[in-house]
Amino acid sequence: MEIKQPSSCSCIPNVQPPDCGCPPDNKPLPPISTITSTITFANHLDHFLARWGWKRSEHRVEPGLYRLGNPAADSPVFASANYTLSFDALRSALAGNDGYILVLDTKGINVWCAAGKGTFGTDELVSRIQSTGLASVVSHRKIIVPQLGAPGVSWPEILRRSGFIVEYGPVRARDLPEYLKTRKATDEMRRVQFPVKERVVLTPVEFVHVALPAIAAFIILYYLAGYVAALAAITTVVAGTVLLPALLPIIPTYDFSTKGLILGVIISIPFTVSYATITALPLWANVMAALVPMLIIPAVTAYFSLNFTGCTTFTSRTGVKKEIFRYVPVMALMAGSGIVIGIILGVSRLAGVI
Repeated sequence: MEIKQPSSCSCIPNVQPPDCGCPPDNKPLPPISTITSTITFANHLDHFLARWGWKRSEHRVEPGLYRLGNPAADSPVFASANYTLSFDALRSALAGNDGYILVLDTKGINVWCAAGKGTFGTDELVSRIQSTGLASVVSHRKIIVPQLGAPGVSWPEILRRSGFIVEYGPVRARDLPEYLKTRKATDEMRRVQFPVKERVVLTPVEFVHVALPAIAAFIILYYLAGYVAALAAITTVVAGTVLLPALLPIIPTYDFSTKGLILGVIISIPFTVSYATITALPLWANVMAALVPMLIIPAVTAYFSLNFTGCTTFTSRTGVKKEIFRYVPVMALMAGSGIVIGIILGVSRLAGVI
């Protein structure tokens, strides 16, 4: 059954009710910018820099209403985040189609993450419908929202406050042309996937965030504990930021933290064996030295794993909170114990005990 806009919402100056999807009385409508589906070299460069975390907060599109192609009053309206990668993925996928794109102010965050944070949400969508005067631009009262934006959007509230009906589109923008033919999403269009290509493409920004601390740790450990400890630091960073997302579905646990712990244990084995077999040390020192990588590497790798919980719908906000409260204390205890043991060994070495 089709739900029609309330007849009282007419967008006639001084007549529309306060919750109608129209601009405030006596205020001029903001201009509608015209865009194309062409992705330029500058756009590709922006995407590259965004992937590598360069000036992360600056990859934004100005919120508002955009005209794609030559839309008419009955052309579809699509909601988008103002993150450049999200916006460009949408407009490029709509090549050959006419329509309007309503860009929400998500603070430069993609749809999925912004929906979880509340910036791609009911209040912002209603506000943007009203501030752009969308009801006076199109003759229909439907707006297509990405499926991944659903957690932040309450369609009954959108209808009540703006008169617009929310239509949830497919997960991926590339499926929109097929979706628009019938306005029905297939099971495949609704299925959320996280293939290896999409997992690996996330690794540069995660690696860049920890690159400087990793280099500092490498230098410090090289001079204080030798090349094996320095190599262990770099290996841990690479494992937590690159190997973990690549191997995510292969590691046989549900929680991201336990996936990181398992990978960390595997990565720590050669370093554990290396320290356990140092012939110049007494047995007790060998055992303590072996415990250092066995405790620190899995803890750090598990901590890195939490960075990827916001990149996929495999988990949820409540699931992430449970992981944090359940596993972060364990990570801290493991890492802290490893550091204390390392300090004890270092002091013993300086004191000539070993």
